Amino acid sequence: MKKPEILVAFLGLVLFACQSEKNDFGSEISSDASQILKGKTLFEQQCSTCHNFNEDAIGPNLSGLTRQVETQWIRDFIKNPGAAIDAKDPRAVELLAKYKTQMPGFPALSDQDIDALLSYMHTFETLPIPISGDTTSNLIPEKIQDSGIRLELELFAQLPASDTVPPLAKMTKMEPIPGTPRLFINDQRIGLYEIENQKPVLFLNLKEKRPAMVSKPGWATGVGSFAFHPDFETNGLFYTSHTEPGGTAPSDFGYTDSLSVFMQWVLTEWKAEDPKAKVFKGTDREILRIDNASQAHGMQELTFNPYAKKGDADFGLLYIGYGDGGTAEKRFAAISNHQGKGIYSSILRIDPAGTDGKNGKYGIPKINPFAGKPGLAGEVVAYGFRNPNRVFWDDQGNLHATDIGQHSIEEINRIEPGKFYGWPVREGTFVINPFGSFRSLYPLPADDAKFGVTYPLIQLEHDETVAVIGGYMVSEGPLKGKFVFGDIPSGRLFFADLTEKSPVVKTWGVRFGGNEVSMKTLVNHDRVDLKFGMDAESNLYLMSKTEGKIFRIK
Repeated sequence: MKKPEILVAFLGLVLFACQSEKNDFGSEISSDASQILKGKTLFEQQCSTCHNFNEDAIGPNLSGLTRQVETQWIRDFIKNPGAAIDAKDPRAVELLAKYKTQMPGFPALSDQDIDALLSYMHTFETLPIPISGDTTSNLIPEKIQDSGIRLELELFAQLPASDTVPPLAKMTKMEPIPGTPRLFINDQRIGLYEIENQKPVLFLNLKEKRPAMVSKPGWATGVGSFAFHPDFETNGLFYTSHTEPGGTAPSDFGYTDSLSVFMQWVLTEWKAEDPKAKVFKGTDREILRIDNASQAHGMQELTFNPYAKKGDADFGLLYIGYGDGGTAEKRFAAISNHQGKGIYSSILRIDPAGTDGKNGKYGIPKINPFAGKPGLAGEVVAYGFRNPNRVFWDDQGNLHATDIGQHSIEEINRIEPGKFYGWPVREGTFVINPFGSFRSLYPLPADDAKFGVTYPLIQLEHDETVAVIGGYMVSEGPLKGKFVFGDIPSGRLFFADLTEKSPVVKTWGVRFGGNEVSMKTLVNHDRVDLKFGMDAESNLYLMSKTEGKIFRIK
C-alpha cells in the first residue's frame, strides 16, 4: 500500500492492483480486471446452471477451487472430463460418484477463454459466511442495548410540501451560518430556506436558477447538501451540490464510455451581494461537474472544518463526501480503477479560492496527502467509501464519516489522511468480492494486513440499521459528549462515545406530548427518512422528509 503504483491502481479499488499472481501450485493466474469480467460473462453463460460459489448444486461449489487444485488439471477437466474419468483420475472418479452425473466437456472454449474463467474463479478465495434469512444477525453477535434515555420533542417547524405524496419535503441538512444565529435548511426539490421565528422563508430558489436540476428518481437527488463559508458574513460565499441529467454539460470527472452517465453532480459557489439579505441576490459560478452512473451515492456532503481558525491551513477549505456513484455494482470500479482519477468513493478537500485544480476553478490544498504527486488525485483526503453521506468532527477535532453499506454492514469511520477504507473489497471487517455477489461476505484473509485497509471505528449490521445517518456531537443533557446518529428508514436512534477505543453503541428514544413514541408513529409513516439538524446554540433537531416536519429536543 505504500508504493505509489498500488495507490494509483485503486483510489477506489485495492485488491486487484497486480496483473497476475501465482496460485498455491505455482501457476500464473491473471488478475487483470477486464480478464476477470470476461471470465464472469463466460461463467454465467456456460457454468452457472450447475455451479456457484456459495454451495454445492448440480455440481460442486467452486469457491476456492483454483487455490486447492492444480490449474492444469482444471483446464484439462473443463475441456474433456470424460478423458479424466476414463483414465481413472482419483478426483474425477470421486466427483462422478458424489454428483451421479458426468460434467459435459467444453472443447469449443479456447485457451484464452479458460484463462479468463480461471481468473474469475480465482477471485473466490473462500466460502462465504452463512447469512440467514433477510438479515445478517450472525455476523456481529453482540446486540445493541437500550440506554433507557428518553428525550422530549416539540414540533419546531414545518417545511412547505414540494410534492403531493411522501416524502412531502426532502430536507437533508439544517445548520446555521457560522458565527450567527441564522438557521438554514434545504429542500432537495427547491433550494434553501432560512428558518425565521420557526417559519421557513425561501432564501435561494435553486430550481429557478438551475432549470436543469432534477430531484427524481432517488432519495438523495436534487439539492444534496450546502455549506456556508466560515467567513460568509464578510465574503458572502456559500456552496451547494445538486443533480442534473447525464450529458447536460461537459464533466470534469467521469469514466469510460462503456458505462452510461445517468446523472451529473454539480458543485456551485454562490456570492451574496449583501450577506445579511433575507433573499439571495448575487452571482454564482460552477466549480465542479462529476458524472454519476446512477441516482445514488453522489455528492451527499459539503462542509467546512468548524475548528479551523483564520490562519490555519484548513481554514476555508471545502470538504466533499462523494460516493461510488453506483459504479461498484455496475463493475466499473473493477474495470477501470478510475484510471488514476480517483475522486469517486472519496472524501475530498478543495480550496474554492484556488486555481490549480483539474479545471482551473478550484485549488488543491498542499496539506492534502496526494497533492502534487503525479498520477494521483490531489483532491482526495481518504478513499474507499461506498456512500460517505455525512462528514463531521468530534469535540477533539478528529474527522469522521458515516458510510452507508451495501447489504450487511453500516460504518462510522475515523478519517486519517491518505488511508483506504475498504470499498468495494471490504464491507466493515468482512471481504466482498466486487466481481461476485454483493450479498456474500467472506472472512478476512490471513494476509489481510498487506491490503492496507483501515477498518471502521463502529460497524453495525443490518438487523440493527440499514442506512446510517449522522448526526452531531451533543453538548448538553443526558447525551452530553456523545455522537448521536440514526437509521434513515426506521428512525431508530443511537449514540456512542467516540473517545472510546471501541465505542459502545446504545439506543435512545423520544417522547412527544409526554408520551413515549417511535419515530414511525410520530411521522405517521413506515419510512421515517430521518435527518438531523443543529442550530447556533447547539440545540439538536430530528427531521423527517415524510411530512416535512422538524422536531426540536427540549
